[in-house]
Amino acid sequence: MKLLTTEKERKIKMEQLRPVSRLEKILFPIIVTIVVCLILPSTAPLVGMLMLGNLFRESGVVKQLADTASNALMYIVVILLGTSVGATTSAEAFLNETTVKIVVLGLVAFIFGTIGGVLLGKILCKITGGKINPLIGSAGVSAVPMAARVSQKVGSEADPTNFLLMHAMGPNVAGVIGTAVAAGTFMAIFGV
Repeated sequence: MKLLTTEKERKIKMEQLRPVSRLEKILFPIIVTIVVCLILPSTAPLVGMLMLGNLFRESGVVKQLADTASNALMYIVVILLGTSVGATTSAEAFLNETTVKIVVLGLVAFIFGTIGGVLLGKILCKITGGKINPLIGSAGVSAVPMAARVSQKVGSEADPTNFLLMHAMGPNVAGVIGTAVAAGTFMAIFGV
C-alpha cells in the first residue's frame, strides 16, 4: 500500500458526504438481498444471512435478537464450526501439497486484490480531484474488518488525525458481497 501511494495521498482526509437516513439503512439489506438473489439464486443463503444481520441491527425492532446474533450466537457458531471441522479433519487430509497450494493462491489473490484496489483508489482520487484517499481501495478484499483496519492504520501513520475506518468499511462490505456472489457463481457452475 505504501509502495503504491504517496505521502500526500495517504494524508487525504475524507469527509462524510451526507448523513444516511434510517430508512436507507433498513432498505439497503432488503434491496441487496432481492437484487443479488434474483441475479444468482444460489447465493441466497450467503447474502441473505449477511443482510439479515444488518436488518436486525438497523431496524431496532429486534434489539435483543440483534445483540444475541452479533455476540453470543456468533461465538457459539464459530466454536461449533471450528470444533466440528477440527475434529473431523485428519492431519493427512489437511497437511498436504494441495492445502499449501490453496494457501499460496489465497495469499497471491489478496496481494493482487490489494494492489488492484489501491490502483483503482488512485484513479478515483484523480477523478474526484483528491477527495478520495486511495488507501480505502485496499479494503475491497473481503477480510472484514481487518482490511479496513489496515487502511486505517496506514492512513493514521501518515496523519494521526486521519480517520479512514468507516470509509474503508464500504469497500470492505462490497468485497464480502462480491465474494458471496462469486461463491454462488462457482456453486452454480460446478454443481455444489
